[in-house]
Amino acid sequence: MLRGLYTSAAGMISQQRKHDTITNNISNLNTPGFKQGNAVSRSFPEMLISLVGKDEGQTEVRQIGRLNTGVFAEEDLSIYVQGDLSETKNPLDMAIISNIQVPGLAFDGAGKAMTPDGQKVFQPQAFFTVLDNEGQERYSRNGKFAVNDTGELVSSEGYRVLGADGQPIVLRDNATGEFISSAKVTPTGQFVDAVNGVPLLDAQGNQIALRISRVDNPNRLVREGNGVYRINAGDEGLVTVAVPNNEVQIRQGFIERSNVDAAQSMVDMNAALRAYETNQKMVQYYDKSLEKAVNEVGRV
Repeated sequence: MLRGLYTSAAGMISQQRKHDTITNNISNLNTPGFKQGNAVSRSFPEMLISLVGKDEGQTEVRQIGRLNTGVFAEEDLSIYVQGDLSETKNPLDMAIISNIQVPGLAFDGAGKAMTPDGQKVFQPQAFFTVLDNEGQERYSRNGKFAVNDTGELVSSEGYRVLGADGQPIVLRDNATGEFISSAKVTPTGQFVDAVNGVPLLDAQGNQIALRISRVDNPNRLVREGNGVYRINAGDEGLVTVAVPNNEVQIRQGFIERSNVDAAQSMVDMNAALRAYETNQKMVQYYDKSLEKAVNEVGRV
């Protein structure tokens, strides 16, 4: 009886975590560059149930079958498919169009492919590279940028956007010290003068360009909130500098919308709620059964 109680309780915890993931997706419907999360549940190891004792003349223990011992929310995987672009006409808004291919593999709509030997491979993704307040490198698809008081290009969180040289991008004229309002960003991420097309240079004389990072296995990224990701120690080799080309492009005056499917999220949330209620009723049933066993059967 207690085994069923534990199984139902595990189901409630799993559905609660799934519900939390879905509500987080819905709350970020309007967050630029947000990638939908997907709670993955897995069953506990199965047990082989055998009959205790043997019948007369029986030489082997008879096996009854396998019993599942519950379920748990194993991980929260993000779906990194491209979100729709929304035009803002703000020159500081930028969106990444990413469709990086791997020779010999064909990725499905969810960004997954199988190698000939049966290994699952996730499609590489491109990200803006920023520095957080502690100077640590972080990654984001939210291209809703602004310029701070020192002329640095910053993200919505105030993180400094890195250029191709690994240094924060500064949009100030080297001669006058004024903010460069006529900056145009090419599809390859380079900054040029919107009037004459002359490349904009930094203090060292190099052309200003965005640093776009390529992450070969985006599911190794760790969410930090607000659409910002970090990489775990030891996984740095998965991140390289992407060369903008036909597979990675920058669109100025656009932002990438969240890829959350609102209708499907509502369906999934209601399904998780119903499954939670079902497990809850089973817990109540086992509780009443235990109460009956203690208060009535125990008296006999």
